[in-house]
Amino acid sequence: MSNLQTKLPTDTWIAATWDEYIQVIENSAYEKAKGYYKNNKMRIEMPPIGNDHASDHTIVILAASNYAAIKGIAMNGKDNCTYRKTGFNDAQPDVSYYIGENADVIPWGTSIINLDTYSSPNLVIEVASTSLADDKGEKRLLYEELGVDEYWIIDVQNVQVIAFAMENGGSRRITQSQVLPGLAISLLEEAFRRTRQMNQSQVVAWLLAQFQQ
Repeated sequence: MSNLQTKLPTDTWIAATWDEYIQVIENSAYEKAKGYYKNNKMRIEMPPIGNDHASDHTIVILAASNYAAIKGIAMNGKDNCTYRKTGFNDAQPDVSYYIGENADVIPWGTSIINLDTYSSPNLVIEVASTSLADDKGEKRLLYEELGVDEYWIIDVQNVQVIAFAMENGGSRRITQSQVLPGLAISLLEEAFRRTRQMNQSQVVAWLLAQFQQ
């Protein structure tokens, strides 16, 4: 593990100490990688981000942010931000949000968000094009440990949104967001279905009309 000239397996969990994990993600060869760490295992993701993943990533940000704006819900979003419990856990979700009374908890000038100092985000979102099984499995357990309130998985291939409320160290499926009250998960799924037939401006216009009802 100490010899980073040896190519590491990616998109799978491998045994590693915390120091080995930090050595990897701070190496210039992995500057574009996403890193996760849990229970003495690390996962390095270097997937090619294609059109479908990137498009759904954009739509979910627009949907959540516009819903909060229209409903007057305080919110600050993070795109590919790193959350860290030093020595124990690390995660870089595709999208995350601090909502409500936590909206402004992270000050400007913060780099990696230290969860020993700050609270976890209220909502975490992973866009799953090739990583669906892991997003539903190990990453879900990781976000349970980190104390995230709600977790969405955007299943790109099946045009589905899998949403979980997280509490008491576990999680359960939900059909309506709890951190964005009144937002039906089925409405998000319909928005993603529409992106397969029309451009994003048309989809966002449709979403805004739904949100204002």
